[in-house]
Amino acid sequence: MTREQRLGQVFVELADTLVDDFDVIDLMHLLCERSVELLDADAAGLILADQHSVLQVMASTSEEARLLELFVLQNDEGPCLDCYTTGQQITNVDLGEFSQRWPRFHAAATAAGFHSTHALPLRLRGRVIGALNLFCAQRSTLTQEDIELGQALCDIATVALLQERAIRSGEILAEQLQSALNSRIVIEQAKGILAASAGLSLNAAFSLMRDHARRNHLHLSAVAAEITTHTLTASDLQPATG
Repeated sequence: MTREQRLGQVFVELADTLVDDFDVIDLMHLLCERSVELLDADAAGLILADQHSVLQVMASTSEEARLLELFVLQNDEGPCLDCYTTGQQITNVDLGEFSQRWPRFHAAATAAGFHSTHALPLRLRGRVIGALNLFCAQRSTLTQEDIELGQALCDIATVALLQERAIRSGEILAEQLQSALNSRIVIEQAKGILAASAGLSLNAAFSLMRDHARRNHLHLSAVAAEITTHTLTASDLQPATG
């Protein structure tokens, strides 16, 4: 499959979320995963602002990326935060060259095995609602074409969040984002329960949950809620054989 064919598949995949009652959490994880795949990164994390404009970690492709994004928010420092604040792309950042600008982020990122990063805003008509951060183990340089592609992926995800009904009503948007943030908490709890009960990594536990949700056309939050009440167990999430 050519890169152009794969791009077409990814844009269709993201556009399919532009329907009522779509799964916000799944969309955010999909954006992270496809950005890593298409832009040759090693991990990604995504932050969104809640109804009080407080930034929250919403999705990541690995536990290392999630913890690094949490570190950014807790220490108020890093390219992803600057990207959200300014609404501008911050790309081709060699962390060794920016150790004085973000000293604590530089130390945390290099300790996690990352040496370069890129940050792209989730924005529409000047309104910024979050940012996507790509992490690379080696020095990574995106071309202008790559940057435009990454921004296009972020723009589609932003449109999915800011649908016309939400744009017309800030209250609806606030409720949608707050609901997603609440779901995120339940999903993190369910990941921990699955990981502990089945001897899985947190990443593997999440994949098991999401695969089950997709096979059965369920929201991740609904699957997570059943796991936290022990209605679903790890064995229930395994695909049927035969």
